[in-house]
Amino acid sequence: MSEQTKTEGTGITRRRALETTALAAATAIVGFPTVLRAQEPVTLRIAGTGVNAYNEIAEKAKEDLGFNIQYTTLVSDDVVKRAVTQPTSFDLLDVEYWMIKKIVPAGTLLGMDTKRIALFDEIVPIFTKGELPDGTKIADQGTAPFEVSFLEEEGGKTFASGATEFMTAIPTVYNADTLGIRPDLIGRPIESWTELLNPEFQGKASILNIPSIGIMDAAMVCEAMGAVTYADKGNMTKEEIDQTIAILTEAKKDGQFRAFWKDFNESVNLMASGEVVIQSMWSPAVTAVRQQGIPCVYQPLKEGYRAWAAGLTVPVHLDDRMRDAAYEFVNWYISGWVGAFLNRQGYYTAVLETAEEYMTPNEWGFWMEGQPATAPILSPTGELLDEPGAVRDGGSYWERMGAVACWNAVMDEDRYMVRKWNEFIAA
Repeated sequence: MSEQTKTEGTGITRRRALETTALAAATAIVGFPTVLRAQEPVTLRIAGTGVNAYNEIAEKAKEDLGFNIQYTTLVSDDVVKRAVTQPTSFDLLDVEYWMIKKIVPAGTLLGMDTKRIALFDEIVPIFTKGELPDGTKIADQGTAPFEVSFLEEEGGKTFASGATEFMTAIPTVYNADTLGIRPDLIGRPIESWTELLNPEFQGKASILNIPSIGIMDAAMVCEAMGAVTYADKGNMTKEEIDQTIAILTEAKKDGQFRAFWKDFNESVNLMASGEVVIQSMWSPAVTAVRQQGIPCVYQPLKEGYRAWAAGLTVPVHLDDRMRDAAYEFVNWYISGWVGAFLNRQGYYTAVLETAEEYMTPNEWGFWMEGQPATAPILSPTGELLDEPGAVRDGGSYWERMGAVACWNAVMDEDRYMVRKWNEFIAA
């Protein structure tokens, strides 16, 4: 849909109509923008993994809202620790849904009042109903977002079994993750998760060293190999954990892994340098490698994807003024511009319609519909990613999200799993 699409009979763009409606609704719900800007400038401290911590988003927030954004970038496990033990150190938490299962019982998160979210009804039903927009039920292995999306009450420590007025977080982005590869250095098709442990790539493979996510990638590999049968890859028994870790440890001792990365930049450097040719990877890391002009593919695999999702939420300690600012920022975040920016990263936004309004038909067709590009495809920061004629790795939104096999998770045996994972890393 073109940015210049007009609303019928009005002569204004549909984008402007959406912006005006969202702003009016947010103002009516919370009634704060004018008051906030009449006081000292607001600084919002946002803690998270950093994959969404773009200066461009901070600058746009400053332009549109008058807010200063201060990012604190942490590795995944430290996001959980910070949220539980130092909740006063941030004003907004950029949190992944598997983390929410660990954080909510601590009682440090307020949760989000859906009446204050102007576009709540437009959020994709992955988060509100546990299904894709066409009604298809999402994969239930792992911690599916809907399982931890709602609280029994504001500031509650328990999850509701269905939708309530209070969400744990307002979703922002999500994706279907897979393995990243260097096709120029591999030189043949890669079709299965089993390739991560293929001896052909001995010393040139890598897996991420975040136990709750790394174990899921390992499970995708082990199941594809036929070595382990899981009832639920996202909630393994101790026996399944032991079997999985034994396979990883044997591969490590045989020299399969070049490295175990925790940080986004580590994964970029490993792949860009050619030290690693196949590894666990995140979408922005693939984009960062390609921004350097180096071939890198987020490879679709026949066994499907491991999915994740993230959202924004507030801690319980915020005073009224900072809470109002946080809600204004979240409403702005899902109103379109940020969603389009992150879609160009290869993510999916929680409100599809508003993001589309900020993308060209070529961009929307490439990133969301699996259509061949009709013009160059650029990264969020303007670097060339693909030439005309290219098709997105994995195809359309429906093809990718419809092929999700499991979600990032926290297991019942989480402590045991983390201990066994650390033994593997130390082996």
